[in-house]
Parts: sequence; C-alpha cells; structure tokens
Amino acid sequence: MSAVRAAASWCAVALAMALGLASSAGAEQPTAAPSAAAALPLEPKAIEILQASSSRLAAARTMSFTAVVSYESPSRLGPALVYTTQSTVDLQRPDKLRVVQSADGPASEFYYDGKTMVAFSPAENLVAVADAPPTIDATLEAAYNQAAIYFPFTDVIVADPYEDLAKGLELAFYIGQSRVIGGTTTDMVAYASHGVFVQVWIGVEDKLPRMARGVFRRDPLALRHQVEFSNWRLGEPMAADTFRSARAEAANRIPFAHPDPAPASEEQTPKKP
Repeated sequence: MSAVRAAASWCAVALAMALGLASSAGAEQPTAAPSAAAALPLEPKAIEILQASSSRLAAARTMSFTAVVSYESPSRLGPALVYTTQSTVDLQRPDKLRVVQSADGPASEFYYDGKTMVAFSPAENLVAVADAPPTIDATLEAAYNQAAIYFPFTDVIVADPYEDLAKGLELAFYIGQSRVIGGTTTDMVAYASHGVFVQVWIGVEDKLPRMARGVFRRDPLALRHQVEFSNWRLGEPMAADTFRSARAEAANRIPFAHPDPAPASEEQTPKKP
C-alpha cells in the first residue's frame, strides 16, 4: 500500500496515545528518552494483517478497483478545504496499467501498455507520450520523476506492497474491527512509514483494503489524506484494448515533462566541470 502520505499535531498526539506515552495530568516526565523497543512497536497481529493483504494483492495477475481520494488543502480563512478525485483503475501484471480519473478539477487519463506511458487530458485534447520501463513499478517511478504524475493508491498496485511499506516501517499496531467501512467487517491497523502516519481498514475475509487515512508527520497543519476503495475485481480477464485509447492517440501532442519546470536562473546556471 507507497507512500504519499509538528510535535503538537494530531499525528503526534495520535502516536503518543497509541504508544501509551501520553502522561496523566500532573505526572512528572522522565528525562531519559524511551527505549527504541518501547517507542517503535511492531505488533505481530498488525504485521500479519498487512502482510496478508499484500500477498492477496501481489498474487492477482489482473486487478480492477475504484479509488475515491479526498485531500485537505488550506483555505485563506484557516480551516482546510477538501478536494476529491475518483479513479477507475485496471492493471495486468507485470506491465499494463490504466487510470481514468475524474476530479474537482480537470479529468485525466493514464495508460501504460508495457512500452509507452500516455498522459491524456480529455477536456484540452492534449496528450503526452513517453517510452516506459518494462514493469508497472518502474513506470510509476518514471512518471513521477519525469512529469510529477503520482497516484495516492500506488501502494496497492506495486508488485509487493508490504516490501515497499517495510522499507520505512517505524511502528504498526492493531486497533480493532469495524463493521461500518466498505460494507463488510474490516480489521483496523495503524502504522507509520516513510514519514506518514496511516490508519487502514482491511477486509477480514478477503484481505482487501477498504479505506486508508494518512497524515504527514512533518506537516505543521496536519492535513489529512484519505482513499476509499470499492468495486474490487481480481483475476478477471481483460480485453486487449484496455490499456490503449484511440482518442488519446489522436489528441494534440505535448512534451511528457514536469508541469513546473526549474526556474530559468537554475537552468542557465553553468555546471561545474
């Protein structure tokens, strides 16, 4: 499930409460720092749930789902505003991906067929095309590096979700069960990885994620990011033309490049020999 995800922030408070570090009123604080084991728990039950979900996702040769992403953005008045995107996602391992996205802003489409990656803006009838690496994981990285294209649900479509998560895993603990999210019974797990504190709801029976909420630890505003998953379909055949778009192929071409290029002063600065 990758990673986009303030000492007095909600995130820090939640971590303190979860770790049992919040002191009772009037209690004297110890001067010594807590041990690494006490500060960074990795509960076996939480790890087991995360690994089981990863295994289910990684084993699927084909996968389709809907992701509704909500993210907060500061307003001039102070309280955060919420913006939303909805993505229909189809993939075929190891080298095909389609993401069709509607949003509180311009719609977009992304196609990867194992050889090229295509970013299409239907309203403007503009398309950017670039050669792509031979895997979904490498293509996601290339799309981000070359054109700042990033999908908040990247963590569930990489080849091994838990491996990516474990690289920066700082803590993980089991919260309990919910019978509200996703229309099914889910296990709730909280974890911190790559500087993001995340709470995730994972189906008890099918091991598929239903919702995740994240806060970047260093975000002074503690803005929340949330993704809801639905319409899961794993292992179903996909048509050969799923990962191409005739309309995109006929659109007006633009460079496959970062939307915010480096300032001219940086570009013109001579490089040291």
